[in-house]
Amino acid sequence: GVRGTSSMERIWLKNYPAGVPADIDPGRFSSLVDLLDWICRRYGELPAFSNQGATLSWRRLDALSRQFAAYLRHTLGVRRGERVAVMLPNLLQYPVALFGILRAGAVVVNVNPQYTARELQHQLADAGATVIVLLDNFAHTLEQVQPLTQVRHVIISRLGDMLHFPRAQIVNLVVKHVRHMVPPWHIANAVAFDDALHAGAERIAAADRDEGVALGAADIAFLQYTGGTTGVPKGAILSHGNLVANVEQTAAWVTGVLREGGETAVIPLPLYHVFALTATLAFCRLGAHIVLITDPRNMPAFIGELKHTPFSAMVGVNTLFNTMLDAPDLHQIKAGGIKVVVAGGMAVQRAVAERWQRAFGVPLIEGYGLTETSPIVCANPLTIDHFTGSIGLPLPSTEVAIMDDAGNALAPGEQGEICVRGPQVMQGYWNMPDETANVFHGASGWLRTGDIGIMDGQGFVRLIDRKKDVIVVSGFKVYPNEVEDVVGMHPGVNEVAAIRAADEHSEEVVKIVVQRRDPQLSAEVLLDYCRKTLTGYKVPRYVVFRDAPLPKSNIGKILRRVVMAEEAALAGAGDSAAAAHGARQTAGNGGHDGQETEKH
Repeated sequence: GVRGTSSMERIWLKNYPAGVPADIDPGRFSSLVDLLDWICRRYGELPAFSNQGATLSWRRLDALSRQFAAYLRHTLGVRRGERVAVMLPNLLQYPVALFGILRAGAVVVNVNPQYTARELQHQLADAGATVIVLLDNFAHTLEQVQPLTQVRHVIISRLGDMLHFPRAQIVNLVVKHVRHMVPPWHIANAVAFDDALHAGAERIAAADRDEGVALGAADIAFLQYTGGTTGVPKGAILSHGNLVANVEQTAAWVTGVLREGGETAVIPLPLYHVFALTATLAFCRLGAHIVLITDPRNMPAFIGELKHTPFSAMVGVNTLFNTMLDAPDLHQIKAGGIKVVVAGGMAVQRAVAERWQRAFGVPLIEGYGLTETSPIVCANPLTIDHFTGSIGLPLPSTEVAIMDDAGNALAPGEQGEICVRGPQVMQGYWNMPDETANVFHGASGWLRTGDIGIMDGQGFVRLIDRKKDVIVVSGFKVYPNEVEDVVGMHPGVNEVAAIRAADEHSEEVVKIVVQRRDPQLSAEVLLDYCRKTLTGYKVPRYVVFRDAPLPKSNIGKILRRVVMAEEAALAGAGDSAAAAHGARQTAGNGGHDGQETEKH
């Protein structure tokens, strides 16, 4: 079944929906700035971004981002290729800062606002960021580590800065003095975001013109950090060409379903995450009205916003959809105009997808990607009428191959590592030549994703699991996703993580950590349920119930690695820690000898 990787034909093209091209023109826009200029000219007075009741038109966004760029270049002297960090939640300040930094020819370093001081220090120092734009809520974190980084300029915004008078003043007062959400901080020479915009506007007026920075496809647009859950975060070098390609690929994929200048897209995922970032850029390309949700965890407020926003598109992740479906006032959302709901960032569980379709009449469209590919690699056709359980087909101008460890392509139906080649694949990791060499198959351009998958004869890809999360029970491979999918179908289960554990013979066995929806659910009932669907060796040996929600990443992906570390710590500390950790019951699964052969 092994073929030369060069001769692989793209078997998936025959299943593309009508009108979706096999390839995109990656040179249509020379850079993201070129693309942005085109968007702002084309859609001018249409609404671009809304948040907390305020809206920016494309023309206004154009002007404000030029002001911010002028401030960076002329007042601060930021040079092309210099790194500027952004530590903001989803607010109108975000697109202004983002496009301003790119316009200045600088590199955006997205920072998770929830970072601890240690995490923030590592990322700023690693990226060599010299400027940071952040919300005053997080200034106290920066204050602790700024001297240990190269950051010379600090631009501070307040939550209400881009809202209209008097709302802006009220919001800023409430956040600071009523809710006490802004811990005290002192950073010498910090500049207010508003003042930076004013200074930039004065500079443009004085110069009577706004000379831009000439950028090309190879210029770096983002250092997008990844792999915080796997150890040391690495900065993926994403060029203007990488992002333009992925935006064009995404725009081509939605051809015929979403109209230019006619859609409203809701973005509840943080823009500092690559999936939300590129989805937003693709909606910009379509001239959509983009509604930014600052805190989707405040579910009543989020649903309230959706009730007043007739939206046609939304992006999200499995955990967010799961929580939404449990919201008591979900039925008040107008489902009629919804065309596309895209799920990414983590595997979608069938139970969640089926409930979603019953509630809204549209399927969750699952896609797949990774930070290293800007990020979208595969997506289901927008024409599907039900959840497929597959991650779909490779996008235009994208090659996907299932390979063995030596880099040989496997035949359809064979299981191996998903590998990707295309214009959206990163240049490499920032200052990490060994890691970069490690993630590519030689000079062939094939990126190894670390994900196990299968491609069928139609070109549809099924994601099995992360290579490093696989549990080996008596020599048989068990994929946590499959176990989680089955356990998640039980109506008494809210969240689950399947992780590896050792049994008394120190063999690897499956352990599940469950947060219950039904407090009466017992381990025995759950295990019986598993035995009906899972082959013997896949049935969990241990069941742990927790009261608290499971630990998640910034976009809501359940962190198995953290669950595993917590369980190990609890086991090491004995039951006193378990008692302190909240109710936590463990049950074993007897009579399991793990000798059953794998069924196909």
